[in-house]
Amino acid sequence: MRFPAVCPQCQREVQVEFADSAVHDVTCPHCSTRFCVFVRKQKFEVLFDLGTRALMDGYAREAVASFAAALERFFEFYVRSFAFERAALAGQTDFDGAADILESTWRHVSSQSERQVGMMALAYLLREGREPDFLTAKALGADFRNRVIHRGYLPRREEVDAYAARVFALIDRLLGELGTGAAHAELAQERQFAAHLAALPDGVTAVFEEHPGMFRARRFAGAGGEKLGVKNLPGQPARASAPTKATAPMNDAQAFQKALKERGPLLKGLRK
Repeated sequence: MRFPAVCPQCQREVQVEFADSAVHDVTCPHCSTRFCVFVRKQKFEVLFDLGTRALMDGYAREAVASFAAALERFFEFYVRSFAFERAALAGQTDFDGAADILESTWRHVSSQSERQVGMMALAYLLREGREPDFLTAKALGADFRNRVIHRGYLPRREEVDAYAARVFALIDRLLGELGTGAAHAELAQERQFAAHLAALPDGVTAVFEEHPGMFRARRFAGAGGEKLGVKNLPGQPARASAPTKATAPMNDAQAFQKALKERGPLLKGLRK
């Protein structure tokens, strides 16, 4: 899958293929300018957005594979966020040292998804102090996922919608619980970017991009901001807020469809 970038020299659009590292070394096909695009986006976000785009284009089975991979990579993101957060709370200031220990530890489970789920369960227990009730096979939609990915089942659109809603709701919930703890894993990506940036040869322009997406739009829109409203002038009595109509909470399917309607159009720039 590719995303559009703009050449810093000729200002023409260039299609760039997503790289696993989120670092993209590009040579403009129009003017031969070399530049490097750093995409500030976690892998689970990219995978979920690719799944969403596949679903929008009618590729239901391909969407399931991307959604399933997004959930696995989010569990890794959660574990990394927790590990870095715990190290910071313990007063450890050597971020690189903590990252090296985490990398060497993750290698023991990197090729076994069941062990990764086990690490996720323990990280959640230690951080939140309660059982990770979302890790049951039913809650994860494991049977549906396995039928599609391993047994060649051709799912109906409504089945994929339900699975996507389940994954979206779980990641959205856990991101909310992580809160500022997610910033520790974000910092790890920034340090990787810095290392690549320092090694760029002369004449190569660095371009940093912040792509919209199903989760990123929610995480960063209005972060830390307050609602805008009519302010009281000095000496005036406080104005009563207008009553708001109570709305029933949305279920997973409704929340996903709402997000899809609001943020799906932001993904139309992605191409095969």
